[in-house]
Amino acid sequence: MTSTSGSSTHSPVETAAIVAHGRVDVREAVERVRAVAERADVELVDEPERAQLAVAVGGDGTILRLLGTEIPVIGINFGRVGFLASIAPDLLEDDLARVFAGDYRTIEQPTLEAQLDGQTLVAVNDVVATSSTLGRMIELGWSVAGEDLGVVSCDGMICSTPSGSTAYNLSNGGPVLVRGLDAMAITFIAPHSLHARPLVVPRGAELTVRNATPDVDAAVLADGRESGELVPGRTLSIRLGEQRSLLATLPETTFFGRYRETFTS
Repeated sequence: MTSTSGSSTHSPVETAAIVAHGRVDVREAVERVRAVAERADVELVDEPERAQLAVAVGGDGTILRLLGTEIPVIGINFGRVGFLASIAPDLLEDDLARVFAGDYRTIEQPTLEAQLDGQTLVAVNDVVATSSTLGRMIELGWSVAGEDLGVVSCDGMICSTPSGSTAYNLSNGGPVLVRGLDAMAITFIAPHSLHARPLVVPRGAELTVRNATPDVDAAVLADGRESGELVPGRTLSIRLGEQRSLLATLPETTFFGRYRETFTS
C-alpha cells in the first residue's frame, strides 16, 4: 500500500530545480524562488534529475509532468485548480524556506504500465484510448482481472492513477482517488449507456481494452502524448506499475483539506 503520510523528517535540501515550463506569467515567482534558495544556501540546477527536490511553479499540469522523474516535487500554485500544490503564492517565501530546511513530507503515488503491440508505456497521470476519427464513436470491449465486462459504445476510456484522477478523469465524471490508494480509476468518455459506471481497481487486477469497432482505430495516449494506435481487434492492457511518483507537501497539507478548499468552497 502506498503511504498516505510519508516522511516529514528530511535533511535540509542542498540542490533543487525550478520548473515553470516556459510560463511567462510566473517569472516574478521564479525569481522569488531563486532568492529563497540563495538565502537557504540551496544550489539550483537545470535538470530535475540532478536535484534533491524539484519546485514546480504553475498549476497541476506542471506538477504532473515532473512526477515521473522519481524526484520529490513541491508545487507552488499559479494554476486554476492547484489541487496537487502545497504552497500558496502569498506564502511562498516562508513556506519554501521551511521546505528547504527539510520540513516537508514525501507521498508515494503509483504509476501505470501499459502494453500495446509489444511496447511498454509508463504513465504518471493516465492512459487514454480514444477514437482516432473526430465525431466517430468507438466500441471498446473491456475486462478486469480476466473477467469480461462487455462492450461499451463511447468516445473513449480513461485509466488514471490517484495523481491523475483530478485531471481528465475528473472532467469526465470519474472519481477522485484519495492519495495513498494503490488503485486506478477506469472512466468511459461520453458512454452511450447508462450502465457504464466508473470503476476503481486495486493493484493486481489488470485492465484489458479491445477495440471492437470494425472500421475505426483508437489512439492511445500516455500522459497526453499519443503513443500508438489500437487498431480494430487489437488489445491494450493496463496495470499499476512498480515505479512510483513522489509528491512533496507541507506536513500540515492533507488530501481532505485540499479537497475541501478546491472542490467544496
